[in-house]
Amino acid sequence: MPPQARATAPQPARGEHTHGEQSIPRARSGAEPVRPVVRRSSVRGQVLQALRSALVTGELRPGEVYSAPALGERFGVSATPVREAMQQLALEGAVEVVPNRGFRVVERGARELAELAEVRALIEVPVLLRLARTVPAARWAELRPLAEATVRAAASGCRVTYAEADRAFHRAVLGLAGNDQLVRIADDLHRRAQWPPAGLAGGRDRTELMTDAAQHVALLDALIAADTEAVRALVTDHYPGTPT
Repeated sequence: MPPQARATAPQPARGEHTHGEQSIPRARSGAEPVRPVVRRSSVRGQVLQALRSALVTGELRPGEVYSAPALGERFGVSATPVREAMQQLALEGAVEVVPNRGFRVVERGARELAELAEVRALIEVPVLLRLARTVPAARWAELRPLAEATVRAAASGCRVTYAEADRAFHRAVLGLAGNDQLVRIADDLHRRAQWPPAGLAGGRDRTELMTDAAQHVALLDALIAADTEAVRALVTDHYPGTPT
């Protein structure tokens, strides 16, 4: 997809130029567009959310370099909140700083995805199995709306909507353990696992999202029924990095 054409080039910040860098392209047909305009309130947070969405959809393409001034022009804000948001993404491992140019979207291969899946499984699966034995059915039933929200999001085919609903369900499940640090770490790993790998900019398709969402519902049904064997089988399917 060609970069978005601009009538005038944005002015680079000190020590930063835009030669050879990519602006966010216009969305392809059927793809979720990057938010074009950001309101002034909580600018940095809104830019960060928009950039995270662009990572999920593949609008920020692995291996490409993006400058803060160019992205700022796209969002209708100055380069400063964009640069701050990109620095946060660098801390999260989504981008890397390219001196005097901007930020490169990290290219993530199969090995890194497998490692993320393994770490997620090592953290979340034991907690889920413990909660399956200790949390009453009524508490699990309260999570039904969140599980159903993932099904609706998957049916819509919108990867950004599904990514948010997916993480919300997992946060609620792990939240029953009463450990805020656990939820925070697991959610960070989950977010990173949702970024598409290099060569697959579009990420998972609608069928894959529907399968994933259906597993949420089936898992919740098993938890409500206190069927620990079914829970064990379902988490093995849902977490591909689960040790055998």
